[in-house]
Amino acid sequence: MTTTEGAPRTANRAALLVLADGRFPAGGHAHSGGAEAAVAAGRVRDVASLESFCRGRLYTSGLVAAGLAAAAAGGYDPLLLDQAADARTPAPALRHTSRRLGRQLLRAARAAWPRTELDALAAARPRGAHQPVVLGLTARCAGLTELDAAHVAAYESVSGPVTAAVRLLRLDPFDATALLARLAAGIDHVAGRGARAAHRVRAGGVAVLPAASAPLLDITAEQHAARSARLFAS
Repeated sequence: MTTTEGAPRTANRAALLVLADGRFPAGGHAHSGGAEAAVAAGRVRDVASLESFCRGRLYTSGLVAAGLAAAAAGGYDPLLLDQAADARTPAPALRHTSRRLGRQLLRAARAAWPRTELDALAAARPRGAHQPVVLGLTARCAGLTELDAAHVAAYESVSGPVTAAVRLLRLDPFDATALLARLAAGIDHVAGRGARAAHRVRAGGVAVLPAASAPLLDITAEQHAARSARLFAS
């Protein structure tokens, strides 16, 4: 991407750290990314099973989020991307969660990086746009690149479940951090795939963006939403 003068744009690396920081008030701390439901079902029991769960999530919902975020960061119409996100989120519980997180992220983004593009999206989607779309547009307004946005989306797809599992399973935080370190190469790979797909959107439309599915995450999200007692919202 370039500036208005035509010179190559330099990514704002400090803004990338702010956006990826778990303390950024985007509401993610209240969500487990499906980890709580997986723990309740006995599929996540320890570090090894958590790593398997995260790898699966990274290459499905994480890849989808990375592509959508990168396309939004590249300047593609966020409303069309929001429709694409809806089509890629078949479970009502996950659609609700994504829009709720998008609404919270948009509030934080408008405070941190006030831009007319963010105001316009808030006006067009008063109940919230999908979180990856808001993330990508936020990245663009913060001076970040498509690949930056894809990296944040991919990282968030696994960091949320890992953080939640520390509380749910009382895991050693050092083991959890080591798990994230082992996932680093996969995060880079998924981010790159998402960014490359986003570069093809203007020529091929939203159909070229990743549409990987995770049926078990969809099913357990609906089950989790129906539970009366739970630690996380999703």
